[in-house]
Amino acid sequence: MREIALHLLDIAENSVAAHASAISITICENSTDDTISAILQDNGKGMDPDLLLRVTDPFVTSRTTRRVGLGIPLLKAAAEACNGYLSIASTPGEGTYLEVEFQRSHIDRMPLGDITGTILTLIVAYPQINWVFNYKIVLPHGENEFAFNDKPIKEYLEDVPLCEPEVLTYLRELLESGVSNLQKTIGDPINIKEKFATRRV
Repeated sequence: MREIALHLLDIAENSVAAHASAISITICENSTDDTISAILQDNGKGMDPDLLLRVTDPFVTSRTTRRVGLGIPLLKAAAEACNGYLSIASTPGEGTYLEVEFQRSHIDRMPLGDITGTILTLIVAYPQINWVFNYKIVLPHGENEFAFNDKPIKEYLEDVPLCEPEVLTYLRELLESGVSNLQKTIGDPINIKEKFATRRV
């Protein structure tokens, strides 16, 4: 997986498998300290201390659909290769908290990817879960944030399924406009490739 969004999709599905009823995903792009971070928090069954110590091992997984769990170990390695980190805290019966951070301008940093598509996929695929998504931009002169919570929408729709075309269109436009409007305020980081390209001109 070469996108942060796809890693978050994989980890969120782990939270679903852990019987979470509420899952929040927070993305923060910070131009002042040159970082991009993602936090995923759930209220699932959590992990015992032994599994928590081994969860970054690529050969450990709680899933039955595949023999190895590569998602978290690969994400951890990718973050550390970009002057970042990955940390996990979990309590049995209470849930799990995962945070990953990258140097935003690092030449090897994977792109954020289609985060709106990821959130929309999770909302539609797992309607029984309360999905909360926050996207934050930190600039030298202040912060801007887009906050999304699907609970009020589900309550308003009542028995109307989220996969209805009109509902899907509404959700997609809401997420895309919220994220894209913020991304316009921060722009792309200047990395080594861009610096060398500028020199050759």
